[in-house]
Amino acid sequence: MNQPAPRLVLIDGSSYLYRAFHALPPLTNDAGEPTGALFGVVNMLRATLKEQPTYVAFVVDAPGPTFRDELYPDYKANRPPMPDDLRAQVQPMCDIVEALGITILRIPGVEADDVIGTLALRAAEQGIDVTISTGDKDFAQLVRPGIALVNTMSGSRLDSEATVIDKFGVRPDQIIDLLALMGDAVDNIPGVDKCGPKTAAKWLGEYGTLDAVIANADQIKGKIGENLRAALPRLPLNRTLTTIRTDLELERAPTELALREPHADDLRVMYARYGFKQALKELEGGAGSSDSGDARGAGVRNTAAGYARAASAPAEPPHPELSAPGEYETVLTLDQLDAWITRLREADEFAFDTETDSLDPMQARLVGLSFAVEPGRAAYLPLGHDYPGVPAQLDRTETLAALAPLFADPGKKKLGQHGKYDLHVLRRNGMEIAGYADDTMLESFVYNATASRHDMDSLAKRYLGYDTIKYEQVAGKGAKAISFSQVAIDDATRYAAEDADVTLRLHRALSPRLLAEPGLERVYREIEMPLVPVLARIEANGVMIDGDELRRQSADLGRRMLAAQQKATEMAGRTFNLDSPKQLGQLLFDELKLPALVKTPSGAPSTNEEALEAIAEQHELPRVILEYRGLAKLRSTYTDKLPEMVNRDTGRVHTSYHQAGAATGRLASSDPNLQNIPIRTDDGRRIRQAFVAPPGRRIVACDYSQIELRIMAHLSEDAGLLRAFESGADIHRATAAEVFGKSMEEVSGNERRAAKAINFGLMYGMGAFGLARQLSIARGEAQDYIALYFSRYPGVRDFMERTRQQAREQGYVETVFGRRLYLENIQARNQGLRAGAERAAINAPMQGTAADIIKRAMITIDAWLAGQGNRALMVLQVHDELVFEVEEGFVDTLLAEVGARMSGAAQLRVPLVVDSGVGANWDEAH
Repeated sequence: MNQPAPRLVLIDGSSYLYRAFHALPPLTNDAGEPTGALFGVVNMLRATLKEQPTYVAFVVDAPGPTFRDELYPDYKANRPPMPDDLRAQVQPMCDIVEALGITILRIPGVEADDVIGTLALRAAEQGIDVTISTGDKDFAQLVRPGIALVNTMSGSRLDSEATVIDKFGVRPDQIIDLLALMGDAVDNIPGVDKCGPKTAAKWLGEYGTLDAVIANADQIKGKIGENLRAALPRLPLNRTLTTIRTDLELERAPTELALREPHADDLRVMYARYGFKQALKELEGGAGSSDSGDARGAGVRNTAAGYARAASAPAEPPHPELSAPGEYETVLTLDQLDAWITRLREADEFAFDTETDSLDPMQARLVGLSFAVEPGRAAYLPLGHDYPGVPAQLDRTETLAALAPLFADPGKKKLGQHGKYDLHVLRRNGMEIAGYADDTMLESFVYNATASRHDMDSLAKRYLGYDTIKYEQVAGKGAKAISFSQVAIDDATRYAAEDADVTLRLHRALSPRLLAEPGLERVYREIEMPLVPVLARIEANGVMIDGDELRRQSADLGRRMLAAQQKATEMAGRTFNLDSPKQLGQLLFDELKLPALVKTPSGAPSTNEEALEAIAEQHELPRVILEYRGLAKLRSTYTDKLPEMVNRDTGRVHTSYHQAGAATGRLASSDPNLQNIPIRTDDGRRIRQAFVAPPGRRIVACDYSQIELRIMAHLSEDAGLLRAFESGADIHRATAAEVFGKSMEEVSGNERRAAKAINFGLMYGMGAFGLARQLSIARGEAQDYIALYFSRYPGVRDFMERTRQQAREQGYVETVFGRRLYLENIQARNQGLRAGAERAAINAPMQGTAADIIKRAMITIDAWLAGQGNRALMVLQVHDELVFEVEEGFVDTLLAEVGARMSGAAQLRVPLVVDSGVGANWDEAH
């Protein structure tokens, strides 16, 4: 029996709030607060959640202008300001949505419609059934197999071409043109005067498209024909304004919108406050209290970046009865401080945590410290609370000086949760930390990377069965949120001391689990924990960038984007929106009659990068569109953004590295992400030219050569692959010679390219279909290539089958060093899910081993650098590459020492080769 497809519900929050406000009477609660719109939205949400969607998001408009305002300054100009009674219900609505466990999406620069459109198509392409919950007719343009519209207020549903035609008189793909002709009074988009939905549908029924209507405008008689001809100049813009974008670069994928556990305590308080008796009754008969993640989430639970400071008194917490699991003390006197220093010194180990006012560890101000020496016994030391009437706190400088020897003692074991953040904060306050021995985030990650999120709240729920105090319970949230420095010290103590206490309890729960798995314990002790201070030093070092150079590149990219737009317009013979997949699809496939070689799961022609590449040889326009998209992405992601991220104190860019991200162990970086800068394009290399060394210093880049292929040779023990690597030959040429039965000198460029595609493709589970597409050959020919490859390298075939079998039997695969990747879908009935798990099973040992190797190299290199003063700094890690900033006279020494340590980071059956380069900037160093 086939399993039902997962389902995503996308809720048009802005639409429902306005419609509920105008549809329902002006209700109020006992305190006189308006509740009508809120009541309508809550009922809609309850109805949605009863259907148990797999994924759900509540999408609302972000404040500020969007790209439509730039295109048309009068866009929505005639909308009245939001009524005060409605404005008062916006934040309560968001509070209830969050408490229900629903993700709220609010993306600046675009409208909620575009976010919904992008997520809907992306989910449908992944085989997820999508329901868009809205009353907005514009969304009818998105209806197709797998995407339906539901108006929860009226109960109507549009889920097929027939239902759209029945309602609007046109097909879904004609809705945009219908809206362009009609205009939209709400959005201040003037259409054809006197042209209503029936007239617009009639024209489209006769001519098919807006372009055809425009082309035949002279044929339409009477006053309405005159009105049409008068409106012709603005109709293309209308079409752009009414097109819902479906190609946004979003940080959240559809599968990251899983419905979280509701927070029943918060809902109980809010439902009672607003008089929602039926919802409260339903809640009391349903789920208990649990957590949906907060400022502690994703491992960073120390702070509250972006929360507004209160002007006067500390916030009144939503739950003044906050419970704590132990005895927590507030340290406000020197006697208390001395007593706690004695306790910490006498304890075998202690947990600690910092409280700050920012998520950025390079800028956060220390507000307080917490400690725990045994389960149930913890303290909070406030140092920076600054609200009126705050109790006297100990002097920051003297207090930290008294604590510094304890934290600097390598013999005193300290433990934390995502402690790298705390190491940064304390270092910036003059305290160097030694003896950081355990991190509960990393214990959980190594024990099972995929079993849970690794933030403290999720771990407390999973391993302790305990619901922690949430950040918003002490600091509020949304517009009413305050900085932690404004939180009343009593409330701060319950929250912060609990952090330390729960961290200690988690360590006591997780440590035995790791000790029971010696291979995992070694990964944790020998790789992940020693890497924490190494990454902290790399982040603190930062990297210097040339902001002026990036600004010049932004200007150049802008000019080239405009030129690409003009060139595309000339090729098309008319204007069209390059950012609209719909318009692009009509142009390429309907007008230019290019073949639709790549389809979406619903069978519609795709206009994604793969689809455009597939037809780029047949017409120049797809190549121009690809060029435009590439330029736009580089500009928005790097050249515009990086200069704004230079730290004012250091003059450098400081990325953050994440150990508990990818299940394979690969490091990720963020704020900014420096691991995705293109290396194979001239523009990507130009961006790397802006990563520079200061005067008297050079940039050195050291990169493992073909490390995953070498790991494949090691794991498979295939004699042919081992022989090729041991000889030092060009591995792809050697593979081609082996597969095609030629000498190395006889191998053609195409044969080498085919061998390279197979070499890399097999590591990622590529089959004949993928290889055929990559090499532009017939599928049968690609299958012959793969069969020939396996006949020459039987060890590779045996390794792949052995790995699949191991994954099926054990449920996991391992790296050379013992890291595990659990594969949830390896026994799935769904063939697609199972095949994906099998591909991951083959790739994970290679990618994970590569990650382990470079981490081991970083640890040994950092230890060597510690004795070299400031002559060399490790400033970046990017996949298989390490980047250094080095004194000119020390370059040769660094190359020799780093190369030896990288090559010696693992003993494989083939040598580890390191390619190195030196330059004034990162690009030159390649």
